[in-house]
Amino acid sequence: MRIPLSWIREYTQFPESGTAEDLMAELVKVGLEEEDVHRPTDELSGPIVVGEVLEKIPEPQSNGKTINWCQVRVVPEGAAQTLTHEGIDPSGIQGVVCGAHNFEVGDKVVVTLPGAVLPGDFRIAARKTYGHVSAGMIASVRELGIGEDHDGILVLSRLGLDPEPGTDAMELLGLYDSAAEINVTPDRGYAFSLRGIAREYSHATGTPFIDPAAQISTAPTATAQGRHDDARPGHEVTLTDHTPIYGVQGCSRFVTHKVTGIDPTAPTPPWMAARLRLAGMRSISIAVDVSNYVMLELGQPNHCYDDAKLDGGIEVRRAAAGEQLTTLDEKVRTLNLEDLVIADQSGPIGIAGVMGGARTEVDATTSTVIVEAAHFDPISVSRSKRRHKLPSEASKRFERGVDPLLPPLAAQRVVDLLVQLAGGTDSREVTDAGAPVLPEPILLEPTLPEKLTGVAYTQEQISSTLEAIGAELRQEGEHLLVTPPSWRPDLTIPAALVEEIARLVGYDQIPSRLPVPPAGRGLTTAQQRRRGVYAGMAAAGFTEVLSYPFYSEVANTRFGQAEDTGKPMPMLRLANPIANQHPALRTTVVPGLLEALRRNVSRGFTDVALFEAGSVFHPKAQLGSPSIPDLGAYPGEEVLAGLDAGIPDQPLHIAAALSGAETAELPGVPGRRRDWADAVDAAQKVADLLRVRLEVVQGRHQAFHPGRTAELRFKGARIGHAGELHPKILEELDLPARTSVMELDLSVLIEGSPEQIIAEPISTFPPTTQDVSLIVAQELPAAELQAALVEGAGELLESIELFDVYAGEHIEAGHKSLAFALRFRAEDRTLTAEEASSARAGAVALAQQRHGAVQR
Repeated sequence: MRIPLSWIREYTQFPESGTAEDLMAELVKVGLEEEDVHRPTDELSGPIVVGEVLEKIPEPQSNGKTINWCQVRVVPEGAAQTLTHEGIDPSGIQGVVCGAHNFEVGDKVVVTLPGAVLPGDFRIAARKTYGHVSAGMIASVRELGIGEDHDGILVLSRLGLDPEPGTDAMELLGLYDSAAEINVTPDRGYAFSLRGIAREYSHATGTPFIDPAAQISTAPTATAQGRHDDARPGHEVTLTDHTPIYGVQGCSRFVTHKVTGIDPTAPTPPWMAARLRLAGMRSISIAVDVSNYVMLELGQPNHCYDDAKLDGGIEVRRAAAGEQLTTLDEKVRTLNLEDLVIADQSGPIGIAGVMGGARTEVDATTSTVIVEAAHFDPISVSRSKRRHKLPSEASKRFERGVDPLLPPLAAQRVVDLLVQLAGGTDSREVTDAGAPVLPEPILLEPTLPEKLTGVAYTQEQISSTLEAIGAELRQEGEHLLVTPPSWRPDLTIPAALVEEIARLVGYDQIPSRLPVPPAGRGLTTAQQRRRGVYAGMAAAGFTEVLSYPFYSEVANTRFGQAEDTGKPMPMLRLANPIANQHPALRTTVVPGLLEALRRNVSRGFTDVALFEAGSVFHPKAQLGSPSIPDLGAYPGEEVLAGLDAGIPDQPLHIAAALSGAETAELPGVPGRRRDWADAVDAAQKVADLLRVRLEVVQGRHQAFHPGRTAELRFKGARIGHAGELHPKILEELDLPARTSVMELDLSVLIEGSPEQIIAEPISTFPPTTQDVSLIVAQELPAAELQAALVEGAGELLESIELFDVYAGEHIEAGHKSLAFALRFRAEDRTLTAEEASSARAGAVALAQQRHGAVQR
């Protein structure tokens, strides 16, 4: 928000000598953020004066161009020139070459004399050109930096001005004014106006201010409830909303006010054009400029319709299917059923709170204007703005909340200015449809400000601060019933009132001491386990990534469901997804992890090992809850149970993805490519970190390669998969061949991990290792044979490892050879060879009994 200093002085006691920096320094005290300073004199300096054209002689040139050799008087008639810069004629008459032709002898123009500097560091000096010495320049608005028009000279009479020659043109055009720019946070929409900024300056300095809205006298209004004796029937207005968003009507109030007989070609006064320019808006026409001026002054967006172009009454409604609207930017927009539109009998004439339509805009033939000022639902306006990618000054204010009491005042202010500046007549035909929706009272506990801020505010400080922001107070026993002002829709809870008290009394009053945590608290067991797993994975060479939890239905079903059922798996779909292609919350971590892998590989990182841990979401029978309990009171166990029943299950999953080489190829040393075994090893790594035993068996999953997929079990229940992805999926996702992944339900493993992890003692006795090679049926999983060997070997077996799988020559067809290394150790003695061999024999015997294993 840009704040012209001359404008803010009308409503506050900001000193004449004050600068934009001074204003921002005061506003920072009440929580506003300084952004920039806009000062025309930083790029523009005089002498720049009013000149009267005495003589204009066209002179055709050899290049086909015609220039004008002009004599311009730049001092009052009969007066002497007091300026002495080189090139300034003491007679007060300057000879100037000008290439424009839109002026005549007798016109008053702006002359930049030698010594002046224009934007872009363009310095004016006496120069010889086209056979003359041109001592100055007759300027256009673009050359002065006050507009984009470069087609001709700025003729002051067309602005309604007839100043004396020699008058300071910079002062005449408001170029000595400057503006402070501040950043307005989303919860303080009232600060998008001079009215709001003046109030904030008053809070910061303790000085009085003038409320511009209080200076407006409105016309009597005809309403549905009755008609004032002086009121005249206004334009017909109907408010209809059969599909309100969240039950809130799209338009709660709509005011129209007719003004007749305006001159649409009347010039915008320089003071108004200068203020608009400093506020960041260009001057367009008197009707548009007045509309924008009132919006900046009061904070209430408004719109002017050409009455002759309206077809019947106005209706505010939701758009119909297939409706289109050509907006003021000349773009044809297809409307959505959720868009709130302003329409007449011929169809939409504007997107409510965003932008008007081209069909009913005011132009050079307009004589009667219908001024509209309304109050629209912020959510409806915000969605339409985003949907049509159409940010506007109006939507910026409506989506933050506008004072619902302003529409009749803003409409009257526009009418008054059109009467004053465009020669119009107030018809006093006013319609005020709907009713303002005002903020609800808030019950404030007197001790809450101190509880939340640590500052012992007095009752006087609390009351005076809330009254200063415009709130109405009433004592309710020991509590204070606070009714927020109409322009503060953000004040809805007691904590918001406390924030206002802290802000206006001063943030510097809040003590800056760190809270002391109570003794005996720290990370929970689950938190410790999670952090241990993440640190262990990073230590094992994996890089942690974080991805968005929003997936497509296809990705959720493909990776979150082992069997391909032909139907989408149950999942939570978002009401307002950030992207249409990602409408659901994830049921698996793998798709986001694979996207991170793909992006890394595409940027040249071919050897990648990533992991991610995060919540997945599984819907329950109940989704959500019918209502949300009020704030400020404990809702009770039954209500909390009802809320919990509507929250989806959110177990914590961990996944890893691997591609490329684990070790680089070196001269004479072949590298090792990662495969499905590394994915299984990553899952085992997680289990080892939690001191739990993971069962790995042959499995199937629609996203994995058949025969290279492991099912991961814990205590007999499946909790994940590991293996190589299916080649078709690798091709579809543009991933390297043999990319492998694993995913585990980490919540289950943490819950099943021992409460205390006790380090195993290091034995002082040596181990004994013996190998065994067994021939078994090809279809027998190695894990089942290994389980039999472990059970048969007994308690002396310390570890077992599969180190070779062979099928081929000397092995019967349909069979394979599995070789295991068995490591034996006793806790209290050194094992003899006979004891180790006996344990090995027991392992082989049980394998023969269960699986028909034959020792090689």
